[in-house]
Amino acid sequence: MRTQLQTLELWRTTLVASVRSAAPDLSARQMALLLCVYLGEGPHTVRGLSKTLKISKPAISRALDRLGELGYIRRERDDLDRRNVIVQRTQEGGRYLLDYATLIEEAHQHIKTIPETQQLDFAASVVAGTMSALSPTTEQAPSRWSDIAA
Repeated sequence: MRTQLQTLELWRTTLVASVRSAAPDLSARQMALLLCVYLGEGPHTVRGLSKTLKISKPAISRALDRLGELGYIRRERDDLDRRNVIVQRTQEGGRYLLDYATLIEEAHQHIKTIPETQQLDFAASVVAGTMSALSPTTEQAPSRWSDIAA
């Protein structure tokens, strides 16, 4: 349980730092796509990314539109098969991911400085809050996690 909470705290701290930065906010889909393009072996096509992420080609295209607007990727027609569009990396996209990696590392360093007693208090409050939200004594139990978090 402690590792799971530390992982969530790492994610939370990174996301908070990200939204506070001047960099644009990316959706989870856009970030997953960007990471696939930059960390996966290419060449990358809409069809291949759709298969990798198991989401529709139109969803891939919409995410690529946004990433292209930001300058994080570039699309070009495949010279060998003009029906294919190749998704290429850019320096701007690489810079964005390196900056994001720095945010993750800083969050990781921050979490290592949290005393174990504070981590245990945090874990206890999460468990108590979750149990309270799921308690059948409330008038109506929340049906979604977003209701529990509210």
